[in-house]
Amino acid sequence: MSIPAGLEALHFSFTGTRPAGRFAPVLVGVVGSGNLEVLIEPSPDAECRIDVSTSARGFDPIWRAVAEDFHTRHGLAGVAISINDMGATPAVVNLRLDQAVAQLRSAKP
Repeated sequence: MSIPAGLEALHFSFTGTRPAGRFAPVLVGVVGSGNLEVLIEPSPDAECRIDVSTSARGFDPIWRAVAEDFHTRHGLAGVAISINDMGATPAVVNLRLDQAVAQLRSAKP
């Protein structure tokens, strides 16, 4: 299997069941080796959209599993999540996603 060099862009979308409501954008993590940053922004629709930009190409099935697990646990609606990854493991991705959701919930009025 030949994997071209450069960043890979992945997109996932789920129908949310728990509206996030109004909130200021949340940013956690850093883009660095083995790490990533997660940005959660409000979205006008009822979906949970996850856009991934990753330097680790060829891991679409793993990213899909992580995104599905996140959505199963949180079920957020009305959010757009951007992930800038530099080779983080699934455990680190889950940690950052959960950290972003915790910050989102703690910052709400």
